Amino acid sequence: MISQDNAVSGNKLTRALIYSVLLIFLVYYLLPLYVMVVNSLKPLDEIRGGDLMALPKLWTIEPWLSAWSSAQIGVESTGLKPYFINSILIVVPAVFLSTVLGALNGYVLTKWKFKGDGIVFGLMLLSCFIPFQIVLIPAAKVLGVLGLSGSIFGLILIHLVYGIGFSTLFFRNYYAAFPTELIKAAQIDGATFFQIFRRILLPSSGPIIVVTVIWQFTNQWNDFLFGASFSGFGSTPMTVALNNLVNSSHGVKEYNVHFAGAILAALPTLLVYIVAGKYFVRGLMAGAVKG
Repeated sequence: MISQDNAVSGNKLTRALIYSVLLIFLVYYLLPLYVMVVNSLKPLDEIRGGDLMALPKLWTIEPWLSAWSSAQIGVESTGLKPYFINSILIVVPAVFLSTVLGALNGYVLTKWKFKGDGIVFGLMLLSCFIPFQIVLIPAAKVLGVLGLSGSIFGLILIHLVYGIGFSTLFFRNYYAAFPTELIKAAQIDGATFFQIFRRILLPSSGPIIVVTVIWQFTNQWNDFLFGASFSGFGSTPMTVALNNLVNSSHGVKEYNVHFAGAILAALPTLLVYIVAGKYFVRGLMAGAVKG
């Protein structure tokens, strides 16, 4: 009886220790977000006082309004709104197209075997490990030839091409363990290539679609290098505009506006993970088991 009580006490102590460590890490990782949110709701004079951890004495949403619609960015006082819209116009089509093409590639590479399919997959897998900097000059020349330099369509194409390798890898690993017998049975019944894909594979692809969309959306929304290299005056994405806002030399540094702008830039990816985070983990586990 005494040994059981000791065991129970030991388990409680271990659990308390684990939760304490997790709480410390939670505070550590959430502290920067707390500082950003709190200081984005302060007047600039309070921030200059030096106590970044204190709650605002005077709560205001003026920094948010300024960051969104009237902040000084470059030579224009337009705020982040048009650049936020540019990022939406770039990322949504690029994520959708790369996910669809990745699903088709995974389908072909696992269920429609052909000579050299391993080489094709190896080359597409290699594209996942090519540094961004290596493709800047070739990509710029291709966009110039196509007449897409400095346009939203050019950035969509860049993100689409760079994202296909990752989406193909995800779907190929997921479809590898899908019963091939179902595909053969559908072929015997006269189903076409796209009928099999649409009616058999896609309905069971929910977990890996979530993983691919979250992965692609996060990478493409947070991209800075391609945006800075290939965007034009009317196609600048959010990350580049945020950098211009922080480094703007017009007047004094409005740190509260900078904090608000940073939160606005991070908000879409944060919401995606809050809404679909659990499905992301499930999809990763499903892909790992099936691969």
